Amino acid sequence: MSDSEAEEFLRVARRAKAAAAGLAPLPRAAKDAALHRIADALVAAAPEIVKANGADVARAREGGTSESMIDRLSLSEERIAAVADAVRKVAALPDPVGESVRGNVLPNGLDLRQVRVPLGVVGIIYEGRPNVTVDAAALCLKSGNAALLRGSSSAYESNTALVGVMQEALAGSDVPADAVQLVPGTSRESVKHLMRARGLVDVLIPRGGAALINSVVEGSTVPVIETGVGNCAVYVDAAADVGMAVDILLNAKTQRPSVCNAAETVLVHADVADAFVPRALDALRSAGVTVHGDDRIRSYGDDVVAATEDDWHAEYLSLDIAARVVDSLDDAVAHIREYGSGHTEAIVTTSQPAARRFVALVDSAAVMVNASTRFTDGEEFGFGAEIGISTQKLHARGPMGLPELTSTKYVVTGDGHVRG
Repeated sequence: MSDSEAEEFLRVARRAKAAAAGLAPLPRAAKDAALHRIADALVAAAPEIVKANGADVARAREGGTSESMIDRLSLSEERIAAVADAVRKVAALPDPVGESVRGNVLPNGLDLRQVRVPLGVVGIIYEGRPNVTVDAAALCLKSGNAALLRGSSSAYESNTALVGVMQEALAGSDVPADAVQLVPGTSRESVKHLMRARGLVDVLIPRGGAALINSVVEGSTVPVIETGVGNCAVYVDAAADVGMAVDILLNAKTQRPSVCNAAETVLVHADVADAFVPRALDALRSAGVTVHGDDRIRSYGDDVVAATEDDWHAEYLSLDIAARVVDSLDDAVAHIREYGSGHTEAIVTTSQPAARRFVALVDSAAVMVNASTRFTDGEEFGFGAEIGISTQKLHARGPMGLPELTSTKYVVTGDGHVRG
């Protein structure tokens, strides 16, 4: 990044920091009113947003981008209306700021409370879908944070138009317009500058594939909340209801295969393999799923592809699944510990002791018992919208709703207390 580009980034980051300070003490009513202004403005500006998006889509097509990726990039007036509705839903969610996490009166009479406060400036680095620009901004604003957004260069025109509409809407509200800003530039250097803005940016949240997340985690001096990568497993226990297991596996793999909470591995206890595997292979085959199996799985179907070491690590995000027969629940857990990403695992069993042991041993952000991995989602959990699904252990883990976009501080109230 040139000196002028670096200086432009610093100006943007400093404005975000100042905006965060002005946004933090605002009451819920002010933030909700601003969000409704944004939603209304998006609908009103839909034609100009679609026009800007058209330039991104045309450039993507010229570059040979796949139709599936173009679909993720594309905006229509109907999609913009849906994005606006999502903003209104965020406005309707409870405000976490100021919530008392815990508190009590100490023996010396001091009143001690731990309360939620905004993180400050939240940098978000993301790929593909321009709707994330609005979703992320809305969640940050509702939780009292300024949003510094770095979308993919492929959506630059769309993101510029969306942020322009949001800033114009905020200009007529109590929320500072600089609370939502794009990182200037489209080069990789602009991303690096955001990653090194320690002191101006309080936390970074990368949203995207493993390559993006790893580059941010490894290269950032700003604290990072790691999200997204999901090598999720379904374990079919010896005591599983076979019909239920087939239904859960099929849903976990095929309901939406391109997302992080889709199943990528199925582990089958040897005692139930004869009953389960042929039915599962038939169901997966009918759904167009390619199975990458170990030798025991391959003995049940000629069309099963031989699994390699890479298959056990894979987050396919496609109609592919890795399959293995294991000799015990502990062997299933050992496989998950070695190859899993810590996102979501599921056990299908009628045995309460097996379920309890699996839950106790599996160290993932979410563990499902007799339920699809696809339920790991902020909306499904009843949290409302989410900024992502954290697979790390510090600060936040699992679906990150509004409370996860806050920190805490202690408020101590005395009556002339001095320490002896």
